[in-house]
Amino acid sequence: MIATGPSAARDQREHSSGVSVSLRDLLALRGEAGRLDLAPRGKILATRSGGHLSRFRGRGMEFDESRVYQAGDDARNMDWRVTARAGTPHVKLFREERERPLWLLVDQGPSMRFGTRVAFKSVVAAQAAALLAWAAADRGDRVGGLVFDEHGRFEHRPAARTQGLLPLLQALAGGGRAVGVAGLGDVTAAADQLVHLARPGSLIFILSDFNHLTPERSAWLARLGRASEVVLVHVRDPLEEVAPPPGLYPVTDGQRRGLLDTGVASRRSTWQQRFRDHLDTLEGLARQHRAHLLWLSTADPVGQALARGLNPRRAGGGR
Repeated sequence: MIATGPSAARDQREHSSGVSVSLRDLLALRGEAGRLDLAPRGKILATRSGGHLSRFRGRGMEFDESRVYQAGDDARNMDWRVTARAGTPHVKLFREERERPLWLLVDQGPSMRFGTRVAFKSVVAAQAAALLAWAAADRGDRVGGLVFDEHGRFEHRPAARTQGLLPLLQALAGGGRAVGVAGLGDVTAAADQLVHLARPGSLIFILSDFNHLTPERSAWLARLGRASEVVLVHVRDPLEEVAPPPGLYPVTDGQRRGLLDTGVASRRSTWQQRFRDHLDTLEGLARQHRAHLLWLSTADPVGQALARGLNPRRAGGGR
């Protein structure tokens, strides 16, 4: 849904690029990405609630070879296929990957095409994903992504440098989504798809408003978090947090038009309570599944807010 009102219409006229984002815009973000710290060491990531800091768990491990089992080997690394073929117990040996795969799952669905300040949530998500992609590529990490809306989706497994980065940026700018490939209804459907794509040891950023996320539809979060580092990036608009002052506001979903009446106090209170309940759900799921939680607002500069979330001490504090 796209909501409009007096201030929203004025902001959109002054910031026309806030409705969509171009490939040129995303390419220009490279210089700003230098402030983002994706290093797999030190306490660098803050959750939304308070000052709790946690660690990235490090790079992934890649299968190297199998050898005969020896006393003291971890039974969880048994290579059952080779064991069955050879008739003697074998275990898998792993080596640390030189680079850590980065996955960016970016929601561009209907609820993300909403904004009353500087930009739509979909634009904020695209800009944040581009900054993260540039930061990872400049570190030498492979970059891949899943970008989706209700009409189509783009999938690209992590690849080095421009092989992974440029196709992703094109998809974020609205192009490059596979023709004939069905879209995805919401972030849960997209994350279920990502479960089958992401390799253990990946760093996964999921950028969305998580509009339809409920505890009953969060099994993907546990599955991804068991073997990878998961960062939930909650994108929101100030109008979602606090109802506008009493009045009548024109609204549209792109097809239908109507008037939003905020003159009733109980309606404004319900509006705000619904958003608080949504945040409580999101924070609870993040704690339960040991996922990191950051938040971005359509009213704030994306690069600064993202840097503050990834490294609150270096970026000047923050909760």
